[in-house]
Amino acid sequence: MERLFVIGDIHGCLDMLKGLLDTIRYTPELDRLIFVGDYIDRGPNSKGVIDYLLFLKEISHGKIECILGNHEALFLDIISGHGLEIYLYNGGGTTLKSYGTAPKFLDLSWLPKEHRSFFENLPPYIELEKYIVVHAGLVPGIPLKEQALEDLLWIREPFIYSEADFGKTVIFGHTPFREPLWMENKIGIDTGAVYGNKLSCVELEELRFYSYSPKERSFYFWGRA
Repeated sequence: MERLFVIGDIHGCLDMLKGLLDTIRYTPELDRLIFVGDYIDRGPNSKGVIDYLLFLKEISHGKIECILGNHEALFLDIISGHGLEIYLYNGGGTTLKSYGTAPKFLDLSWLPKEHRSFFENLPPYIELEKYIVVHAGLVPGIPLKEQALEDLLWIREPFIYSEADFGKTVIFGHTPFREPLWMENKIGIDTGAVYGNKLSCVELEELRFYSYSPKERSFYFWGRA
C-alpha cells in the first residue's frame, strides 16, 4: 500500500536525508515523496543532495516530486547572471564549493545539464486532495492561483500566525522549528537540519511525524488521523 511523505528543508545535509529515508524504511516501489524545497545552501553537500534526488526520481518511477524553495530561486538567479551577492549572503558559498567552483568562475561549465533542468522545472506548489504543499506559506485571503511567487517562497509571520482557513491544510518548510508545527490550518516540517537539529517529514494521511538526526535516529510520534 502506497505511503505519502512530505519532507522538510534539507539544505545540503545529504547524510541526514539518507538517515531519514532509512528511518521511514523508504521503499521506492511503494512510497511517494514530496520535498518542500531548500535542497541546497548552508550545508556541506548540496551537489550530493541534487544527485541523490535525481537518483531517487530515476528509481521511483514518478513517485518523487520536488517543489521550488527560496534558495533554489536564488540559485536560478545567479545562473541567469544576477543576484550573486544576496545568494552568497544566504549561504550559497557552500553550494558553489560543493560543485567545485567559486563566485568568480560562474561560466556554468561546472553545472551538469540535468541539475540545471532540475532547478528550472521545479513547481511553486503541489495541491493534493486535502493539502497544499508549498515552501514558505500563503498570504491569508488570497486564492492559491493568485498568490505571488515571492510570498510562496519567502513569507513568514503573516502566514505562520494566521488562523485563516486556506481551504486545505498547508504543509510548508522555510521557517525552522525545534519540533514540527501542527495547527488546524497548517503543518510546518522544517526542523533546522542544517542548524544542528534534525530533518523531519510527515506521513499523510495518518499524520505521523518522523525525524532524524545523528543523535536521534528513529524518533517519531503520531498525530490524529
